[in-house]
Amino acid sequence: MVTTADFKNGLCLEFNGDLYTIVQFQHVKPGKGPAFVRTRLKSLTTGRVIENTFNAGVKIEIARVERRPYQFIYSDDLGYHFMHLETFEQITLEEKLINNPEFLKEGQVVEIVYHADTETPLACYLPPFIEMEVTYTEPGIRGDTSSTTAMKPATLETGSTINVPLFVSTGDRIKIDTRTLEYVERIK
Repeated sequence: MVTTADFKNGLCLEFNGDLYTIVQFQHVKPGKGPAFVRTRLKSLTTGRVIENTFNAGVKIEIARVERRPYQFIYSDDLGYHFMHLETFEQITLEEKLINNPEFLKEGQVVEIVYHADTETPLACYLPPFIEMEVTYTEPGIRGDTSSTTAMKPATLETGSTINVPLFVSTGDRIKIDTRTLEYVERIK
């Protein structure tokens, strides 16, 4: 049991018969009336985000979750196959449990979150930043900008497409933020 004073981003809660993680929270002390905490909660089972307000000092049941390192092996019509890095145990996950599966490539290390009491996988998270090779993009033409942030589409080695600056060309390695799905920098 924790109180609202212990809230932090990423904390997992058992709330309304489901498992939620705190995406965002804000303590509010109005001029009149008791304090409360506004939260945005993301369901670990459905992925749906809800907003909820808790009165200050309310006790909430926390859920025990474990983050385990796995390596992505391959995907097929049964799902995405992963291998535990320490025990070499293999598991298969559905696409809906993986955040941004279009950026998965063979051999990539990910974290799979398990509910510790039931030993069921809840979600699979890629590292915050990944490096990918650009397999195709149109060449950028000098003077083709109408603003300072001119972007063009680029196809990556996994087949997914993101927007990159005009100076990025085919064959370049780039760094991508997997949380926002945006270009970060070109790797030299």
